[in-house]
Amino acid sequence: VPMENRNNVTEFILHGLTQDKTVAKVYFSLFLVFYATIILGNLLIIITIKTSEQLNSPMYFFLSYLSFVDISYSTITAPKLIHDLLVQKKTISFVGCIAQLFAGHFFGCTEIFLLTVMAYDRCIAICKPLHYTNIVNKHVCGWLVAASWVGGFVHSLVQTLLAIQLPFCGPNEIDHFFCDVHPLLKLACTDTYIIGVSVAANSGVISLSCFVVLVVSYALILVSLRTHSSEGRLKALYTCTSHVTVVVLFFGPCIFIYMRPSTTFSADKMVSVFYTIMTPMLNPLIYTLRNKEVKNAMKKLWSRKVKRS
Repeated sequence: VPMENRNNVTEFILHGLTQDKTVAKVYFSLFLVFYATIILGNLLIIITIKTSEQLNSPMYFFLSYLSFVDISYSTITAPKLIHDLLVQKKTISFVGCIAQLFAGHFFGCTEIFLLTVMAYDRCIAICKPLHYTNIVNKHVCGWLVAASWVGGFVHSLVQTLLAIQLPFCGPNEIDHFFCDVHPLLKLACTDTYIIGVSVAANSGVISLSCFVVLVVSYALILVSLRTHSSEGRLKALYTCTSHVTVVVLFFGPCIFIYMRPSTTFSADKMVSVFYTIMTPMLNPLIYTLRNKEVKNAMKKLWSRKVKRS
């Protein structure tokens, strides 16, 4: 492709979730409620953890950052999706598309690293309870969260650099509701095989390495639980079940989308809805409904506000 024709695309047209106006109105109402639930639910967790003296363990420190990432991650796609459900022509500028791609991978990968860090935290807490406070201290927690942000940034930067060098000189319609790597590769007017493999390898190495850490962590937890009392086993399993549920809900769709060659399937949009909107909405419910400490802290927070009013 000659350099002067490398990129004459200034905007992309998104197909969105549906072209049916009636269905679009139903989706608009649903996703508006979903997004409001994401914001309110995750903000409630952050405020509860920050204001509660009881929730000062590393687990809740990581959970507050996970909630912040969930808010940020869903905000990358949900407002644009909700807006586009009411308009006929769904457009996004080239710069806006690349920015959305970068931000989506940044927060998405950061979430993967945070979930892995939380599994490591639970592993140390259950397998080495006497040394837990020395191993996972405030200094270590800070470094682990910082490493998660840096890891997410590096991954996102690589994905964005791979996408931004592509020449777009023809069709500009993306069969999706947001900008992502695979739909963009489909539009590029050049052979994208090598870049597609690089994209899959970048996502694959991170997903597989984190998945291995998660599996090893929970394998060690299960082995360690054999020496605990029945009450201790139940308490540990109760705590870990919430985390395992979140991991499955987030990792499953992400692996389906990104750990494969550069192809698009009809199910991609619905799967993407799940990990960009549904999982961030379900996370607060999973962590609060199955956690007595968080529920008690929320009750105390609510009672303090009632007394002040």
